[in-house]
Amino acid sequence: MSFSKDVKEELSHRLSNARHCLLAELAAILSFEGQLVCSKSGNYIRLQTENLMAARKYFTLMRKTFNINIDVSVKTNIASKNKRTYIIIVRRQDEIDRILQATKLSESIFISQAKADKESHIMRLGLTEPEITQNSCCKRAFIRGAYLSSGSMSNPKKAYHLEFDVARLDKALQLKELIQAFHIDAKIVKRKNNHVVYIKEGSQIVDLLNVMEAHVALMNLENVRILKEMRNQVNRQVNCEAANISKIVAAAGKQMEDIIYIKEHMGFGDLADGLKEIAQLRIDYPEASLKELGAMLSPPIGKSGVNHRLRKLSMIADQLREHKEEDINDN
Repeated sequence: MSFSKDVKEELSHRLSNARHCLLAELAAILSFEGQLVCSKSGNYIRLQTENLMAARKYFTLMRKTFNINIDVSVKTNIASKNKRTYIIIVRRQDEIDRILQATKLSESIFISQAKADKESHIMRLGLTEPEITQNSCCKRAFIRGAYLSSGSMSNPKKAYHLEFDVARLDKALQLKELIQAFHIDAKIVKRKNNHVVYIKEGSQIVDLLNVMEAHVALMNLENVRILKEMRNQVNRQVNCEAANISKIVAAAGKQMEDIIYIKEHMGFGDLADGLKEIAQLRIDYPEASLKELGAMLSPPIGKSGVNHRLRKLSMIADQLREHKEEDINDN
């Protein structure tokens, strides 16, 4: 099971005790997923989903909130590896009116003609009026319903991305505003004919899961984030240490080159005792650090002292090279 489905399964078990929150969650589900099919034989509300747990939640919300008769059917799509679609239908006109009035859904928008009956047409249920989400708890319930009906989330081990796929811009703007009420920076992008409300920051996705009360998913995501951060920290430390080692090796190589040049062109006899001593130690211990070289001296000196002597040797080597070039040019 994907992380996105795990979130939906957890949310499908989350059922509020307050009627106003049940209405807010159901309003989101109907607004984002619901259809009103109109025909000569009668109208009906239709909800459909490929997620069994979400279908059960839809059914439970309808039954608990309105205590109405609901038809449930299952359609198997052989072309899509026997994927099942769960269809929930409310047929009685008085019950449809109760639902639309209680959830404060505005006028529906025409989508298309029904394939099975050319005299029927399908309406997408409209925008929810603001009064349904006045309370903070109702905002949470609405966002929860929106995720159940139109939300998805990528595997956090690969990337942080949570989104809601919304058909209409006004609904996307409404959802974005509700999410931002919890100080979460949701954004909107158009994708084909739909509008996608999305969040890409890991910490903000954690906040949204908390808003929706998906606490198990929240903890799982936090565990993934901690592991990723630990890996990143280790990688940064390893890269830093590797870079430092490369610098040390390069510096030691340059020091060895300078010291050998001095030895070949003038010898160590004219060098001061301190320079002669450090030069010989560097030749004897090419892989030693400055601190280790300093500890071998008698008396011992610190890293800065060793570095100072090695820089002097480097200057002497450079001077010898310059004199050699001048001699060559003179000849």
